[in-house]
Amino acid sequence: MTDTAPADTTTRIPDAALAQRRILRVLVASQVLSGAGLAAGVTVGALLAQDMLGSTNLAGLPSALITAGSALTAITVGRVSQARGRRPGLAAGYLTGAIGSAGVLVAAVLDNPVLLFLSLFVYGAGTATNLQARYAGADLAAPGHRARAVSTVLVATTLGGVAGPNLAAPTGTFAERLGIPHLAGPFILSGAAYALAAVVLAVWLRPDPLLMARRLAQAEAADAGATRAADAAGPDEGRGGVVLGALVMILTQLVMVSIMTMTPVHMHDHGHGTAASGLVIAIHIGAMYLPSPLTGRLVDRYGRMKTAAASGITLLAAGVLAAAAPADSVALLALALALLGLGWNFGLVSGTAIITDTVPLATRARTQGLVDVSIAVAGATGGMASGIMVAATGYPALALTGGALSLALLPAIAVTAYRR
Repeated sequence: MTDTAPADTTTRIPDAALAQRRILRVLVASQVLSGAGLAAGVTVGALLAQDMLGSTNLAGLPSALITAGSALTAITVGRVSQARGRRPGLAAGYLTGAIGSAGVLVAAVLDNPVLLFLSLFVYGAGTATNLQARYAGADLAAPGHRARAVSTVLVATTLGGVAGPNLAAPTGTFAERLGIPHLAGPFILSGAAYALAAVVLAVWLRPDPLLMARRLAQAEAADAGATRAADAAGPDEGRGGVVLGALVMILTQLVMVSIMTMTPVHMHDHGHGTAASGLVIAIHIGAMYLPSPLTGRLVDRYGRMKTAAASGITLLAAGVLAAAAPADSVALLALALALLGLGWNFGLVSGTAIITDTVPLATRARTQGLVDVSIAVAGATGGMASGIMVAATGYPALALTGGALSLALLPAIAVTAYRR
């Protein structure tokens, strides 16, 4: 595996280029909707559980359940996509997320924590599907433009992701008018958003990007007697790329989820309302996705591993600032969460590009699904451990630990660079 993007030596078929532009437009539309859907759990999931249970000890459980649910969905979406294409896999994932949102609303009305946790597990399907969509953007992209294609899909999540948390208070008021607890209001928005995203993909994601990429690869192999450069990598190089790409995304997810999950709880415990925590989370989600076009260009131009290293350094800065920020300073907490989101973005785009470069089309969707399972498990671990750690040691200790853990990326990247 090399540190720079593969050269674009393939002459792009005009039909493929046109299809890629159409596919990116459809994915952008679905991601705008799904961004609003995934923001609900981030903003009020922990607060809803804390309100029902009357304790912060399990406040990290909703995040853990959401990410655990996303792990199961990542396997399913990956396998369905491998067998039948991206369109049915992604549409089914978003529809499942909508069902989970409806379950959260019912649980809130009944004040039933067990149903709440079960529904949050199902709701996690939307999170996994939102991430899996980035792979669809890269299926038909030229090798030297894969990171930019991934970033185009990711940045579309920004609009919904930023709007969603800021609608926490209005949707809460609307929910109360319907006899639903205030904190469950954002899940009304998430259910509608996920359902609409499923419809957009089911109706308009044609041609299917993965199936078309396979047909093109087969045609090129028949005509030229060779496969694409990405498929020509040896087995050792391919395995090394998968391991490094997965490690980058696993560590960034673990650190990001741990700190993000407990920030609204930390703010709530120090007198901030849902509007303030919603603003901080909105800034965080904006930083997770908004820089994607720039990140994509950096990855394609300067290399995957350099950007991955920048991810670890940025996450360290985020953890230190979050730990040092006074509890009454919304501005400093917002800046810390913005750095947290940016570090995650660096890691996700670079890690995705590494995986896509090194996995052949014949097994791409299944492998990508398995990698995302590892990412989801890391998020679940971070979400569960964060609540326990904050209860035992406090939020600053959690933030510092997360920042220090992100530095583990640097030796892994150095070893991979040495072995090239």
